[in-house]
Amino acid sequence: MEKVISRKKRKSVADRIFVVCNTIFMILFVAITLYPVINTLAISFNDGTDALRGGIYLWPRKFTLKNYITVLQKDSLVTGAIISVLRTVIGTVLALVANAILAFIVSRKEFIFKKQLSLFWVITMYVNGGLIPTFILYKAMGLTNSFWVYVIPGMISAFNMLVIRTYMNGIPDSLEESAQLDGAGYTTIFVKIISPLCKPVYATVALFVAVYQWNSWFDAMLYNRMSDNLTTLQYELMKLLSSVTNQGTSAEAMKNSEGNVTPTSVRAAATIVTMLPIICIYPFLQRYFVTGLTLGGVKE
Repeated sequence: MEKVISRKKRKSVADRIFVVCNTIFMILFVAITLYPVINTLAISFNDGTDALRGGIYLWPRKFTLKNYITVLQKDSLVTGAIISVLRTVIGTVLALVANAILAFIVSRKEFIFKKQLSLFWVITMYVNGGLIPTFILYKAMGLTNSFWVYVIPGMISAFNMLVIRTYMNGIPDSLEESAQLDGAGYTTIFVKIISPLCKPVYATVALFVAVYQWNSWFDAMLYNRMSDNLTTLQYELMKLLSSVTNQGTSAEAMKNSEGNVTPTSVRAAATIVTMLPIICIYPFLQRYFVTGLTLGGVKE
């Protein structure tokens, strides 16, 4: 009896040591992860010329809003923000619907060409036509100088389709067979049975697509450069950073009545403006996102 009690005590002490060490490790990990974000936030609220002295870590030394005013005062930024929101919402919804339907079709065992099509889509992940042929194709299709160039080319993604298909393959076939016995068709099975069970992977893919759509600026520069009403927020911020950088870092070149800005401080403010919407959306998708990342880990 005494041996059993001593073993429990030793085990209890070992468990406590593990919990303490694990807690310390996680706190350090979170601190290391959050420090760059907090440091960028502090620099964005600090006077640009003062920030050049260094020594800013977690709190601004000379508080100012001039960096954000510089970023947000451009009229084209409002247009870019509207287009970015529209392309993110519309592009995410259409991409999710298209990839989900395609994954459902390919995941059906009775579909004859599922292996051939899956191989074809995998090849497209490694081989493409190149930048110039793609531009010529989009121009021939009338997508240049159009909002739909942001949405249509990204509707189908081989990676996202394969991720959803893998998750659907893990759903028991008995659910579909039971629905078919009750007279349900493929549309009913997809909408009422498969899709509700695929919420985790849908949320994961939606987050992937939304982040891509929100952060993308190269397509705006390449296909809609001459259309000011089709500019995006990221493209406008990129142009702003380029213009500020070309001014130089001297205080005289950037000084104004409300304070000083530098490429470093403006870059920090632009970074916060860019990442803020995704940070606000992520907590609502986190529980599905974690589950979606573990898809395929357990199979019957």
